[in-house]
Parts: sequence; C-alpha cells; structure tokens
Amino acid sequence: MRTPGPQALHQAIRDTLRDEILSGVLPGGFQLRQEALAERFNSSRVPVREALRQLEAEGLVTHHLNRGATVASMNLEQLCDMLDIRVALECHAARLAVPNMAERDFQAMEQILDKYSASEVVSEWAEYNRRFHLALSAPANNRRLRMLIEEYCLNTDRYSHLAMSQATGKVKPQHDHYEILAACRRRDVATVVSMLEAHILTTRNEIKAMAREDLSFLSRAAF
Repeated sequence: MRTPGPQALHQAIRDTLRDEILSGVLPGGFQLRQEALAERFNSSRVPVREALRQLEAEGLVTHHLNRGATVASMNLEQLCDMLDIRVALECHAARLAVPNMAERDFQAMEQILDKYSASEVVSEWAEYNRRFHLALSAPANNRRLRMLIEEYCLNTDRYSHLAMSQATGKVKPQHDHYEILAACRRRDVATVVSMLEAHILTTRNEIKAMAREDLSFLSRAAF
C-alpha cells in the first residue's frame, strides 16, 4: 500500500480530530499537544501543525500563547450569536437555492431525512441534521456561502444539537425538516425562508430556556 503524502496525511489527521471533536470524544478545553499527536499518527509535527491550523480556521481549535492548541469551548452568548448568524446565512442561501432545485436535490434531502428518522443514535441525528441543512443550501451554487454555512453548522451542531436531541428528541425538528422540504418542492421561497428562520431560532430559544431552568445544563452540554 502506498504511503500517503504529506498533504494526504495532514488531511487524515484533520478529519480524525474533527470527528472526535464533533462527537465529544475530545471535549472543550482538551489540550492538543503536537508531540503526542505526531506520535499517535506516526508523523512529524508538520502535518499535525497544518491539521490544527485548519481546525482553528473552522473554529474547532483555539491557540493559546502559553498552552498551545486546545479544543475550543463556547459559552451560551457565543452559541446564540452563532445561531443568529446561521439564520442570516442559511435564509439567504435558501432564497438563492430554491429556484435552482432539481428533482435530484429533493431526493437527496429526502434520503437524508429518512435515514435521520430511522436512526436511534443521538450523535447520528446531529450529523443528519447537518447534512440536511447543507443539502438545502447547496443549490445556491455559491461556494463561499456554502463554506460559511458549513463552518457555522459544524460548530452550532457540536454545541447544541446533541444536547437538544437528548432533551427534546427528533420528532419536532424532523417535522420542521419535512415541512421545509415540502415547501421546497412547491418552490415556495417565502415559506421556506420563514420556516427555516423559525426552525433555527427555536433551537436558540430552547437552549436559553434549558439554561435558565437547569444551571448545570451548560456544563453537561460541553459548551
């Protein structure tokens, strides 16, 4: 088997660490020592350093002057700010995307939601939620906008969707998703945008409510 080159190696390291961060295996504040990671992945520090740099650009890793790289943490205010940004980005993308949608786009979203409905694993719900929102915005045909949405979907899902799914289940979010898909099929741009905005803001409001009622919620949700 051919040994992966430096570029492939740093991407493999990045992808593995990203999955572990998003799944909660590596919690907020966890220190990412370059020496230990290089030993773990049987590499030099160069691909490790590049992988950490890319994860920092995604907002998943933070660099500190004296501590090096750690898994990024987020407080309630920061999370709500990010959800507000998601509203702006995703609603704009929906306005562009819905008129461009073809049958294959509808089928792709439906397949994601069917897998979401069939899953009994909370961490999988977060991933299917992320995939649905990215599939909804993809027909906007704006690569830069999609990258921004992916960044904010990745981060807000990491901090909110796992905790939300554990607290509320998947029935309400899935009902919203299917209603949004139905409006997409009708090419009803205004309804898609309105429902999408309400869908994301409901997540924000539920998180605030849970934090008010349970002061330990933030720490348990690994914010």
